[in-house]
Amino acid sequence: MEKIKKSAEERMLKAIAALEKDYLGLRSGRAGTALVENLKADYYGTPTPIGQIGSIAVPDSRTITIQPWDKKAFGPVEKAILAANLGLTPMNDGKLIRIIIPPLTEERRKDLVKVAKKYAEEAKVAIRNIRRDANEALKKQEKDKAISEDESKKAQESMQKLTDSFVHKAEQTLQSKEKEIMEV
Repeated sequence: MEKIKKSAEERMLKAIAALEKDYLGLRSGRAGTALVENLKADYYGTPTPIGQIGSIAVPDSRTITIQPWDKKAFGPVEKAILAANLGLTPMNDGKLIRIIIPPLTEERRKDLVKVAKKYAEEAKVAIRNIRRDANEALKKQEKDKAISEDESKKAQESMQKLTDSFVHKAEQTLQSKEKEIMEV
């Protein structure tokens, strides 16, 4: 039983970590390398994250610079940024690709909040699926007479409490991201 609970808890932690990673890629009006480093550029026919094609820097709160190591990578990197639909326009001066982060409009902020809510809902669904898997494993143990019915019920109640705490954690993460996005 402990093994099932421990496994479920680790998987739930990974779901929250994935949610936080998704949120790093969401624009909040501030420049950050996470906005572009995982965008895939077609580099010699292979989709490659921009972070592996060149160095990414944030010289100030409104600018991201990308310096590809290969001159032939400038075009694919620019295309990847435009294709990502982040509302960003790359400027290429032959040495650097500069991206100026424009202030977010109210409408764009609301769209980003919707995306953030979608990510949070996906995380909650993942957490509930982990609970379901754990409960099925517990019921199987009960059926195989490895644990008693009472032990199974207690473990399932404990699993529900764990699930509730992780769903709450996902909600808190969403609220802080929503606040960050709506901040002018």
